[in-house]
Amino acid sequence: MFPFVVRVRSDISELAEDIGRIYQDFTVLDSNCFSDFHVEVSYERGVRRWFRPLARFYFDGRPSFIPLPVDQAFPMLEWGINWCVAAHSHSFLIVHAAVIERQGVAVVMPAPPGSGKSTLCAALIGRGWRLLSDELALYDFETKQLYGMARPVSLKNQSIPIIQAHTPAAEITSPVPDTTKGTVALLRPPSESVQQVKIPARPAWIILPHYQVDADALLEPLSKGKAFMLIAEQSFNYNVHGREGFEAVGDLVDSCECFQFTYSRLSDAERVFDDLLARRING
Repeated sequence: MFPFVVRVRSDISELAEDIGRIYQDFTVLDSNCFSDFHVEVSYERGVRRWFRPLARFYFDGRPSFIPLPVDQAFPMLEWGINWCVAAHSHSFLIVHAAVIERQGVAVVMPAPPGSGKSTLCAALIGRGWRLLSDELALYDFETKQLYGMARPVSLKNQSIPIIQAHTPAAEITSPVPDTTKGTVALLRPPSESVQQVKIPARPAWIILPHYQVDADALLEPLSKGKAFMLIAEQSFNYNVHGREGFEAVGDLVDSCECFQFTYSRLSDAERVFDDLLARRING
């Protein structure tokens, strides 16, 4: 998963099956190659292996986080890899945001939980936009471009049946109930997104989505100042970089048109995003 290589170990057969299905378009590297992260999701040791089994996430051989029910092994792996990247990959400014691209330009969608970010991201990649990331925007300090990993999109609660109805051909794991984030399922990334994972994109828009029941689609300007604060607040390592982080957030915001977007119907959202792209391409 460009720009990182992750070595995964597990003794949970169901997890291996899910990885093989959802990550089937990714390259499997030789076991001797360099890996950025060594992770493991395996059964908790002891009698719990046989009585209400739990799974635990390991990083570099050390147990990390609390164990979870074994049916949450795949979401745990995804959350764990997110943590590995956010906590250790300081060659990028890392922002909690979805990133999608079309015609070489990208939309950055930072948002708190419950905003509908992942639902909107999943819907748009089902209609021709390229997935860079559902969770972590990777902004390069030197090139001022965005990189992604094209990993699975995490769908939660009502977004699962919404995307199943919106994109019937989408491949989604069986929903896992009762996680800390509610019911969770993982959407397989489009093959085209995985094949183009090494291609960066120029940031063009920062859009703060907000899902509101029965609301008409409304795209409103967001001030550069508010956008700056939003990106800084949603960044995992803004403070780590000091002045360089401050300047990187400023560069990202300056390169983008900034909006707040309220929506309820995905068809309206698709039209709004396509109109933004057409307006930019046509000048």
